[in-house]
Amino acid sequence: MHTIWKGTISFGLVNIPIKLHAATEDKDVKLRNLHKDCHAPIKYARTCSECGKEIKNEEIVKAYEYTEGKYVVLDDEELQKLKKEQEDKAVEIIDFVMLDEIDPIYFDRTYYVSPNEGGSKAYALLRKTLSDTNKIGLAKITIRSKENLAAIRVYGNTIVMETLHFPDEVRDIKGVPNVPDETTIQDKELATAKTLVEHLTAEFDPTKYTDDYRLELLELIREKVEEDKGVTKQEQTNVIDLMEALEKSIEKAKPAKTTKKATKTTKKATPSKTTKKQTKKAT
Repeated sequence: MHTIWKGTISFGLVNIPIKLHAATEDKDVKLRNLHKDCHAPIKYARTCSECGKEIKNEEIVKAYEYTEGKYVVLDDEELQKLKKEQEDKAVEIIDFVMLDEIDPIYFDRTYYVSPNEGGSKAYALLRKTLSDTNKIGLAKITIRSKENLAAIRVYGNTIVMETLHFPDEVRDIKGVPNVPDETTIQDKELATAKTLVEHLTAEFDPTKYTDDYRLELLELIREKVEEDKGVTKQEQTNVIDLMEALEKSIEKAKPAKTTKKATKTTKKATPSKTTKKQTKKAT
């Protein structure tokens, strides 16, 4: 499993060298954009919105737009310094809380935590402590230049780290349009709804849920491949253009050749010097 971060988790005087690994993966079917005529992939160039010039990576700088049309440029050294300062910090558990106290809206991404060299015993100690107390640890961690709040908990026999949104990243529910106020609901309607919930209640089994669209899309792709309906990029050559140019050249040359032949024929028809002399004598 690929390691995306190395560091330490600390609680009290206990330090645990750890590695982070992505716990989930995106299985969306990636579709490419092709040119309809020649089936070649489409390229997207980075261009300047002002002059239209295509920009290379080394010509791009990071900036913050503090008011419309005005920016503060931040150079790579400044950004790298801040990033290094944050990444060098240990992941320190700030508080221990109950999992059900955190609303799911705060959860972002999940990472598996494995012990690095020499950290197995301390790792096992934290795992056992979290499991026995049925609590999770709250900490801060910087991953890919972004500081995150994180929940450290046990999943199976492994410690996992869930990154959380900060409170100011969760939008205010007051901004949600058309949410009804308290509405009078008939007792019979409520009883019927509760009965339906009881009938549909089951233990959570994640294996019974599938991404039907993805599976059907993959099946459609498989059928097209088996039916040999694949397309390949058409190689662009200048053979056709060259042939057209040659044919046009020949056409242009044809009238010139005809004129030459006519000239030669006229020369042959011209009387020779002997004939001219004979004509004079006859006269």
